[in-house]
Amino acid sequence: MWLRAMGQGAAAGLAGALVMTAGEKIEQRCTGRADSHVPARTLERLVGLPEAPRRQPWALNVAMHAGQGMLLGVLRGAMASAGLRGPWASAMFWAVRLTNDQTLENATGVGAPPWTWPRREVVVDLAHKAVYATVTGLVADRLAARHGPGPGQIHARKRKGRHPHIGPPPRRDASTDD
Repeated sequence: MWLRAMGQGAAAGLAGALVMTAGEKIEQRCTGRADSHVPARTLERLVGLPEAPRRQPWALNVAMHAGQGMLLGVLRGAMASAGLRGPWASAMFWAVRLTNDQTLENATGVGAPPWTWPRREVVVDLAHKAVYATVTGLVADRLAARHGPGPGQIHARKRKGRHPHIGPPPRRDASTDD
C-alpha cells in the first residue's frame, strides 16, 4: 500500500506543481509581478551549485517547483491512502507546503520570514500554495479512492466522532495489498 501511495503522491504533487506554476504565470501577466528566483537560489544553495545572480535560472526554478511538488506529494499520497482525504486533508497539507518552503528558504538565507514581506506578496504566496495543495489533494484523493477506503475512513465508519471505547478495525492481511 505505501509504495503505491508514494508513487501516486509523487504524480499528484507533480500535477499540483504544474498547475500552481501555470497559475503563477497567469497571475504575473495580470499583475505585472516579476518572476521570483527564490526557488532556484534555494536549490543552488541546497545542492552546492555555484550561484550566478545575473543569470535567470528558469530551469532551476522549474526543477525546484517540480521536485518539491513531487517530494511533498508523497506525503499527500500517504495521507490519502490512510484515509485522510478531502478539504480538511488538503488544508493540513497546505500548511506543510508553506512550512517546507519557508524552512528551506530561510535555512539557506535566500528568503526572509513571511511576516517581513509586503502583505501583497504574502497573499500571492498563500494563494499559489493553496492551488498546489488543492490540486495535489484532488489528484491524490482520486487515485487513492480507486483502492477503496483507507484505514482511517474504515475506523470512522464504526461510529461518528471520537470515542475512547471504539478500537481500530482489525488489521488487513498485508499479503493482499499491492
